Amino acid sequence: MTRAAERSLPEAAERGSLTIAPAVVRKVAQHAADLVPGTMATERRVAGVSTGTSGASAKVGGEDNDVDLVLDLALRYPAPVREVTGRVRAKVVEEVERITAYHVRSVAVRVSALLPDVPPRVR
Repeated sequence: MTRAAERSLPEAAERGSLTIAPAVVRKVAQHAADLVPGTMATERRVAGVSTGTSGASAKVGGEDNDVDLVLDLALRYPAPVREVTGRVRAKVVEEVERITAYHVRSVAVRVSALLPDVPPRVR
C-alpha cells in the first residue's frame, strides 16, 4: 500500500469490527491440541459401526474478548499425562491467542482415553 493510500484510510475506530465465531475458536483449539506429541485420534463409532477417527474436541465459552476452553482428548499410552496435558494447554493458549487475538482465560483438559500405539494387523 502506498503512503497516499494509507493517508486516505479512515481511522481504525471508524473502519468497523471483526468478530470471530466460537466455532472458529473451537477449530483452532482442536487443531492446536492435535499437534502436540502424545495426543491421539480416537475411532468414532455410531451404532457399533466405525465412522472414522477424530482428534481432540473442544467447547468454547466466555464473553467479550475472553474465552474459556474445555478440551476432551485421548493420549498415547504410556504417556506422561501431566506433561502432555501441560503442553496441550500451552499450545492451545498460544495458537488461539495468536490466531484469534482473544485472551484465553482458562483451559480445562479431560483425558477421555489412554490408547496404545498398536500397528495395523494387515499391511
